[in-house]
Amino acid sequence: MKTKTDGQVLERNWKQGRGYALRFWAYGIRRYLTLGFERDGWTWERAEEELANIMADVRRGIWIPPKKDRKKAKPDGQDVEVPIFGPFARELVAARKGEIAESTSDNEEWALGYLLDFFADWPLPEIDAQAVDDFRRHMVAESRSREHAIERRKPKLDRQGNPLRPLAPSSINQQIDFLQFILSVAHEYKYVTENAAAGKRRRLKVPPKPPVYLDSASQIEALLRAATQLDRSPRCHLSDRLAVVATLIFAGPRAHELCYLLWRDVDLASGRIMIGRSKTQAGLREIKMMPVLRDILAAHKANAYLSGPDDLVFPTGTGGPRDRNSLLSRVLGLAFDRANELLIAEGKVPLRKGLTTHKLRHTFASVLIACGEDPISVMTQIGHTDPAFTLRVYTHMMNRDPEEKQRLKALVEGKRFTPKAEVRLLRSGDYEQPIVNALSDLGGTAKRGEIAERVRDELTPRMTPVDLENVPSGMPRWETHLSKAKSNLVGKGLVKADSPRGRWELVGATERRVDQTTRYEQMFV
Repeated sequence: MKTKTDGQVLERNWKQGRGYALRFWAYGIRRYLTLGFERDGWTWERAEEELANIMADVRRGIWIPPKKDRKKAKPDGQDVEVPIFGPFARELVAARKGEIAESTSDNEEWALGYLLDFFADWPLPEIDAQAVDDFRRHMVAESRSREHAIERRKPKLDRQGNPLRPLAPSSINQQIDFLQFILSVAHEYKYVTENAAAGKRRRLKVPPKPPVYLDSASQIEALLRAATQLDRSPRCHLSDRLAVVATLIFAGPRAHELCYLLWRDVDLASGRIMIGRSKTQAGLREIKMMPVLRDILAAHKANAYLSGPDDLVFPTGTGGPRDRNSLLSRVLGLAFDRANELLIAEGKVPLRKGLTTHKLRHTFASVLIACGEDPISVMTQIGHTDPAFTLRVYTHMMNRDPEEKQRLKALVEGKRFTPKAEVRLLRSGDYEQPIVNALSDLGGTAKRGEIAERVRDELTPRMTPVDLENVPSGMPRWETHLSKAKSNLVGKGLVKADSPRGRWELVGATERRVDQTTRYEQMFV
């Protein structure tokens, strides 16, 4: 293991060829000294000899740093240590945790890993434009190496044993962007004289991608119909797809804004949605609710298991908030697939590939423009401060057929898509409160048959023919949901798990019966 008195020879592959450098400690400061290229006569052996000579001079106290490596002097005449990229970048990333979003911190950690592999031992002043270009070329070569390894069916693996995928140009640019941020901080601290990673020349050219969003009434209608069909399907465990899809299309919230939306933020009476939890100041906004969305959200609230002011509008099955990944994979994915089936069956163009929750925000902008909203109003309602995106969408929609814009406007007004008042298929969560009500009315404990009868009487007005049909086991579908709801209540600690067979009992029911008997006895003493 190298010590502070040994130093180290470094072999570097620079743009102009292979060369050598030294890393060592002198006068209490970590030094980095570039020697030269192989074409200039430098070899590993010569570099080791030069290192030995320098370390001997350091021990005798006669070594003088080259002019390029001179340090700024403190008032007391002591040298200031030149910061090394690795420690500086690690400390910067660690200090930002808690100040930025968790997802942003994860992205910085990811980019830092690649930067450290290349720049870890570099003094910050040594990172110039040529070094950044070398890093870019190094990452391109690494990406090609990964691609060739996959083609040979011998992919490279990371430390966890997972295959390493090729890096897209946008991913490499993201790493350079973070390098630019690190150097910008170093420039503010006067460690570097310029930010070598700034400018388009340091980046790879990224092929432009076509915009992905829905801008035709037929595609939006197909997606709404698909969500409605899935909500009513007994094979799907979710019943709020239509409300989720409609909110994304006709209100344009970001994924995290939708996942944490509360009922107190939805004013059905005045037709307003308040976004109070956003990543930017411009994201804190008020959205005018379109007529079709108001009807859908009103029906969703009427059927919601929990609809108090502080309850989530779109909770998971356990009542917690969704995240953007589950929102796309579990809620929207099936809706996109089903909508494509409907469109293809009608001989129409299917949805574009690459639809995400964020792309549906673009659809919301298109709908607003079709309804006659000006660019400033559109920018305000989608929560943007940069008008460039809004103007692009505005220009795109202004070039559309006037009849298509009229169809979009009719859709928004509820003239082309009207959610039916048909009662939706009941889920297991709909049975939980009626079970608790029945047990409370029956003294806290009762036979399963008695509870089932009371629950059926309470929910009969909301049951559909699908709820009443028999499943392959011969049991009515609603009774299977009843059993599932009981299991959920046991997991929530509301119903006992060790009750006698055939009997259901609320937690604490025995204690209540004892207290009630004691009160009766006291009344007759």
